[in-house]
Amino acid sequence: GDGSGRLFVVQQSGRIRIVRDGHMADPPFLDVSSLISQEALGSGYTERGLLGLAFDPDYANNGRFFIDYTDVNGNTVVARYQVSADNPDVADPASAVTILTQEQPFPNHNGGMLAFGPDGYLYIGFGDGGSAGDPQQNAQNLNTWLGKILRVDVSGDSYIFPPDNPYAGARGALPEIWAYGLRNPWRFSFDRETGDLYIGDVGQGSWEEVDFQPAGDAGGENYGWNVYEATHPFSGAAAPANMVLPIAEYSHNEGISISGGYVYRGSLLPALNGVYFYGDYGTGTIWSLYRDASGNWQNSVFMRSTGNQISGFGEDEDGELYVVDYRGRILRFEPA
Repeated sequence: GDGSGRLFVVQQSGRIRIVRDGHMADPPFLDVSSLISQEALGSGYTERGLLGLAFDPDYANNGRFFIDYTDVNGNTVVARYQVSADNPDVADPASAVTILTQEQPFPNHNGGMLAFGPDGYLYIGFGDGGSAGDPQQNAQNLNTWLGKILRVDVSGDSYIFPPDNPYAGARGALPEIWAYGLRNPWRFSFDRETGDLYIGDVGQGSWEEVDFQPAGDAGGENYGWNVYEATHPFSGAAAPANMVLPIAEYSHNEGISISGGYVYRGSLLPALNGVYFYGDYGTGTIWSLYRDASGNWQNSVFMRSTGNQISGFGEDEDGELYVVDYRGRILRFEPA
C-alpha cells in the first residue's frame, strides 16, 4: 500500500522476500529463521513456521508491519517490526516488539493469518489447537483464543481490545475475540471494495467450508466447529442457537484442505470483478463464489485440478490476484 508496486512473499522457513517486476530481490526483507520452529527449516511437512504478514494501514508513513510465527517452542507469536530507516527493501530485525503469544498444545492448526480490516484493526486467526476433532473443546470455549479470530488495536506500543468488540466487558469471555467456532482459518480476507470478510476454514475428515461476515457486522459469530463440520453435524452436540452456516462447502471427494482467497478487484479481468476465489491444497482446484442479483450465493469450479499445491492467494496494490503454489511458484490471474 505504499505505491511501490512490490510484492512481499512470506516463506514458511522464516524469510519474507520482495518480488519486483517478477524477480525476487536479495537480501530478504526480513529473516526470522532463527526464531521459528526448527521443523519448518526441514523438508518434511509441518504446519509451523512463519505463517502471516500484515502491513500497518499507515505503513507508508510509519513503516510498521506485523508477523505471525510459531517459535522454537512451537507457540504462536505475533510481533511488530519496523522497516529500516535507510533502506525500504530491508526491515530492521532489532525493532521487534512482541504483541501477543499463545501456547499451542499440538503442532497443527496454528492458524497464522493476519489482516487489517477496513476499520483499521488487526485481525488474527487461530486454529483450534490441533490434534483431531478439537479434543480440548477450544473452538466453542470463549475463554481461549484457540479456534477464534481476534480483533485488536495495535496503533500503540502493544495492543488493546476495541471497546466495541462483541465480548468486551463480558464475563466468561476473552475481550479480544471477534469470531469463534473455527477449526483452522487458513486464510481469510476482506473485500477491499465492500469490507466483507471471507474465511476459508479447513475441515476435519469430510468437508471444507467458506464462512462469511458482512461489512459493518458487530462480530461474535459462531461458525459451528466442532459441533458442525461445514453444514454437517460432527460432535453430536445440539447446534448452537447462534451458529452461522458457511456460504459454500465442498466434500473430500473434491479436495482435502481449503486455502481461502480474495475477492477479485483488479482490471486485467473485469468480468471477474466481485468474485471470490479460493482453492484446494491437495487437488489444485479453484472455485469461484459470488452473490447473484437475488442475493443467493453461486459457487462453482473455476479451474479443476490445476496441479498446483495451493497454499494461499495474494493480491497486489491494483487488486490483481495471485495463487501461491507451495512448491515455490507465484502465479497471476491473467487473460487467456
